[in-house]
Amino acid sequence: MYLGKLSLRLRIFIAMILLVLLASILIAAVTIYQYNEEAKDYHRERLERKEENIKESIEYAIKKTTYPVTTENMALIFKDEIYEIAAIHKLQINLYDLDGGLIKSSRATFETDSLTKCLSAEVLNTLSNTVEHRYVNKTEENGETFLSSYTYITDQKFKPLAILNLPYLENDDFLNKELNEFLERLSYAYFLMLIIAIVLAYFLSKYITKSLKTISDKMNETRLEKRNKKIEIESTSEEIAALVNSYNRMIDELEESAVKLATSEREQAWREMAKQVAHEIKNPLTPMRLSVQSFQRKFDPNDENIYQKVDEYSKTLIQQIDTMSSIASAFSNFAKMPAQQNEMLNVVEITRLALDIFSEDYIEFQSEKEKIMAKLDRTQLIRVITNLVKNGIQAIPDEKVDKKIIVKVFEEYNTINISISDNGIGVLDENASKIFEPKFTTKSSGMGLGLAMVKNIVETYNGSITFITQKNIGTTFKVSFPKE
Repeated sequence: MYLGKLSLRLRIFIAMILLVLLASILIAAVTIYQYNEEAKDYHRERLERKEENIKESIEYAIKKTTYPVTTENMALIFKDEIYEIAAIHKLQINLYDLDGGLIKSSRATFETDSLTKCLSAEVLNTLSNTVEHRYVNKTEENGETFLSSYTYITDQKFKPLAILNLPYLENDDFLNKELNEFLERLSYAYFLMLIIAIVLAYFLSKYITKSLKTISDKMNETRLEKRNKKIEIESTSEEIAALVNSYNRMIDELEESAVKLATSEREQAWREMAKQVAHEIKNPLTPMRLSVQSFQRKFDPNDENIYQKVDEYSKTLIQQIDTMSSIASAFSNFAKMPAQQNEMLNVVEITRLALDIFSEDYIEFQSEKEKIMAKLDRTQLIRVITNLVKNGIQAIPDEKVDKKIIVKVFEEYNTINISISDNGIGVLDENASKIFEPKFTTKSSGMGLGLAMVKNIVETYNGSITFITQKNIGTTFKVSFPKE
């Protein structure tokens, strides 16, 4: 589970190192096993050679003896010869009769008490019933391993005379020393090989994943709203090339889709804008038409109140014309922002200046400092503040007694913040996600472009606008501009 969370590069690196370590362990295990097998073969073959040579010496002693060659005379025949033969071949020799009783041993007299005086039935049965007439068993005494071979001694007519027993000590000191030296040299080689493997695994995993990282970085940079660059990788594998081609093909399709989407969105936006403009213009046109029709029907040059009626009629038309003019200005301001003329401004002073146009006495201004400088467009900053304050004023019901709007300017880390808080009705949950959308409004009048325009201005400075609200308690809008 945990391995699946590792990067591909790290997994390749770990896999290669583990492969080298596993290979080293297997080679070491095979080497030890081979040495142990060779040691067993060496001791077995050496015992066979010793046995052959001792039997030749025993046969020679039997040929030259003057005693009758019988089992009973074996102790006399090898009274002294057994010591000479044991000394020459440097191996202990024990002679048993055909019933398994000890006849003679090359060991010193005081040590013979520890010898087996009689052979077991297993040894005797194996010797008599096997073709080779030979038996070898392994025993351990005092932490040392012995091989004991049993075979017949025969006369010239191949008649068994006695049983020859050769206890052989498996001394592995030399072989173990040789094995340890070999393993030590092998460990140096493994260590060097491991270092080389780590270096190779590092560069190889880096080479393998380099192309994948390039593709990953490009995919992370892919955006629908901008032109994305294709990936160009030379000398790569067939699989990576296929992946790159798929990505480049996707980029072409994405760009084509983005163009179509942008065109569609622009057309849709213009359609929505046209519908909104037509709707807003129709509203004042209707009362204007009714006024003109009413004036036509009721116009009487001889009426003594004719001047008063003309004045009322003109005021009605002027009022509707002003409404249409404000509609046109609002759409113009939203659709086409004037070019920014950034300058170093004291945000505290500009905010206080923007609030001077409001006559409401419940608007309160607060600032931690008298001077907070930022590079902004004066007109756009005033527009942001006035729109948010106007929004706050409209959010407070007319019947509310303790109306209050608090405007704060403060610094926070690397941002300059302006907050406008009101104690109005708040924003409903279902309207929270649509509040910055163009033409969205909860008021009976207005076009719903104020907050959308504010958001547009703030985002041109890489700033942000957020709000928190509580029903019937109030709303706080917070505008944040980066200092630089």
